[in-house]
Amino acid sequence: MKKGKGLKFVGDSRLTTKEHRMANVPKDYSEYPGKTEAFYPNFLLKEWMVGAVFLTGYLLLTVAHPAPLERMADPTDSGYIPLPDWYFLFLYQLLKYPFASGDYNVIGTVVMPGLAFGALLLAPWLDTGKERRPLRRPIASGLMLLAFVLIAYLTWESVDQHDWEAAAKQGEIVEQEIDTEAQGYEIYSNQQSCIGCHGNQLEGGASGPNLIESEMTVDEIKEVIINGQGDMPGGMFEGTDEELQILAEYIANDGFDPED
Repeated sequence: MKKGKGLKFVGDSRLTTKEHRMANVPKDYSEYPGKTEAFYPNFLLKEWMVGAVFLTGYLLLTVAHPAPLERMADPTDSGYIPLPDWYFLFLYQLLKYPFASGDYNVIGTVVMPGLAFGALLLAPWLDTGKERRPLRRPIASGLMLLAFVLIAYLTWESVDQHDWEAAAKQGEIVEQEIDTEAQGYEIYSNQQSCIGCHGNQLEGGASGPNLIESEMTVDEIKEVIINGQGDMPGGMFEGTDEELQILAEYIANDGFDPED
């Protein structure tokens, strides 16, 4: 059988060359007014404009409300109470309950968050319907609503129960000068019971007061170190009587060697 002009055999079918060439070409987007548009420049320009507006807004917000910085982190301050970022507050609050802390810490840090996020990950397989309306997707909508309510409640409880005044005090930037080369500071820094509560600059913290602001005499300071006072237990000093005398004089002299 002769092939006709402009014809091409495709199996047992014959299509014209023009029809064959146009068969797999999608329709132009202009045939769907209001439903689609060109990616460049139409769609991309809109995305850039929205991104520029939000970026400008964030920049203005950071200028108007600077980050609430605290004093330099001190690894020796065992009394510091950290507060996580707002998106982790619900997990932070969860660890305050008896069933998710202490001996059951694994339940609060691994089991419960794992079950919650695992349920959200399984939601697409639990609800395989094609409906997009929330009321017609009870499983997915119920899981999402439950997760939102629990996260909102735990976040609110964490914010409401937090001692903001104590947090501001422990994070307050205190600028004070002390002589870190003095023998008294060497004795002080070697006493974990001292530096752990009062900080490496004698600035104090959540567990101990500022030692620079102390107006006690040398004998009164020695008495407190030996016998304790308030929440501070006695018998914590590990050193000789001579070192105790040097440390008491150093503290009484506001962090400087008495001979200076």
